[in-house]
Amino acid sequence: MKRLLAAAALSALVALPLTAQAAPVAYKLDPAHTAVVFIVDHLGFAKAMGRFNTFAGELSFDKDAADKSSLSVTIDTTSVDTNHAKRDEHLKSPDFFNAKEFPKMTFKSTKIETTGDKTGKLHGDLTLLGVTKPVVLDVTFNKDGVSPASKLDTVGFSARGTIKRSDFGMKYGVPNIGDDIQIIIESEAVKA
Repeated sequence: MKRLLAAAALSALVALPLTAQAAPVAYKLDPAHTAVVFIVDHLGFAKAMGRFNTFAGELSFDKDAADKSSLSVTIDTTSVDTNHAKRDEHLKSPDFFNAKEFPKMTFKSTKIETTGDKTGKLHGDLTLLGVTKPVVLDVTFNKDGVSPASKLDTVGFSARGTIKRSDFGMKYGVPNIGDDIQIIIESEAVKA
């Protein structure tokens, strides 16, 4: 009996460091279940909405230590879509995204701070039009587990934030076309 207790105690001691040192898990954004949306004021009459249809991202997520997590996303600016072809072409022009010269924008996290059981602030560097500026997004962790649809390990997040487009050199139409751009991200990521 003493040997059995000693073996159990030894097993528990050996397992403790492994549990305490669990590493973040790698995920990839699921493009079929992720939306990157922006909202901008149009002449004070209404808010225009758009999205980017093509992007890729990698998430390293530690549910028990969110501050050890990280995110890197690349967005194809040529995929901008406001459900209006003429406006989309204008948005791709040098007046806005200058998609020919800058076909990609990137976001790379620099810090994650926890603000609640399922909330936090995602700090990172956004590079747009060749200009890099810090951005902070309010993030809610929605859920993790095996998706009943895909049968894959999945995590889900919602993020919200605001940037000033003029900070990145996108000044066309300001102030008639709003300078403050609301960002809404709904994302599922699957284990890599």
